[in-house]
Order: sequence, then structure tokens, then C-alpha cells
Amino acid sequence: MQRLGFIHDMMDVKVLILFVMARASYPMTTQEIYEICYQDECLSYFDICTAIPEMVQSGHLLALPDEKYEITEKGRRNEELTADSIAFSVKQRAENAIARFNRQIRRSSLVSTEIISSEKEECTVVMSLSDEMGSLMTLHLTAPDRRQALRLSKLFEQKAEDVYSLVMTELLDGEDEI
Repeated sequence: MQRLGFIHDMMDVKVLILFVMARASYPMTTQEIYEICYQDECLSYFDICTAIPEMVQSGHLLALPDEKYEITEKGRRNEELTADSIAFSVKQRAENAIARFNRQIRRSSLVSTEIISSEKEECTVVMSLSDEMGSLMTLHLTAPDRRQALRLSKLFEQKAEDVYSLVMTELLDGEDEI
């Protein structure tokens, strides 16, 4: 019986990995590579775990010290030659997944939080939002306990742009009056 889907052998797995890695703006872990490459029911996590070390050994991927990988120049050249062999539907889903990954990693690099415990039970939450040019806002809030500090931190990570927009709107709303 013929296997359905794009992935039929290890070469297909490697071609898909090269396609994804060539479009990644940031290094990726094995798990991230798998999640983005899983666009075909025939792909397994073990396929990815087998292919990545082989691709590092062949010089297509570079292993970084933090257990992440990035594509090499050799990998980019080979990806350009093999990308046409990927099924259109798999290619489209992979491109969408890698775009989401790039946006998520870029955003997480621009939003940061830190919880600083004091001698009392209260904590200070330092929340920052930046853009490519530098810091847009740094906000220090005191929370009565660590549980609320963690909640503030998580919510800021989700809503940093909304908080910034609200602060700017509130402060600039009466600008003509000054």
C-alpha cells in the first residue's frame, strides 16, 4: 500500500527541515523544528530526532550551545535546489507556521518582565516594552505577594501593547489643554 502525504523517506524529512530552517529568523530547538515541520501525518518526532544530527554532521545545520540549531550556508544552497519538491499544501502550512514562530519569538524579545522580592512578602514587578529603536516603556508595580506578582507578569506579557496604548492615550488625551 502506498503511503499518503509528502513524507515518504528520510530525504523528504531533511528537505522539509531545510525549507523551514531557511525561513526561520531565529535558531530553533528540536521540539520547535518538529512542531513547525509537522504538516504531514507521515512525519514523526523520531524522524526529526534522527534527521537533525545527520544534518549537523553533513554541515547543513549548525548546532548551537543552547541546544538550538540554525541553517548553514550549505543548507541554504541545498534548500534552494530542493524546495520545489515539497508538496504545495505542506509548503503553505509550513510557511504559515514559521511566520507565526518568527512573530512570536520577535515579540517575546521585545516584552520582558522581572519579579523582585523584597524582605516583606511584597514583590516588585518590572515590566518593559521595547521596539527595534529601544525602550518604549518600563513600569514598576508592587504586588502584595508573589502569586499576584506572577499574575501581573504573565498578563503584561500577553497585553504589553494594550497597556502601552492605554497609558499613551490617557496621558495624551488632554494634550491640547496644556
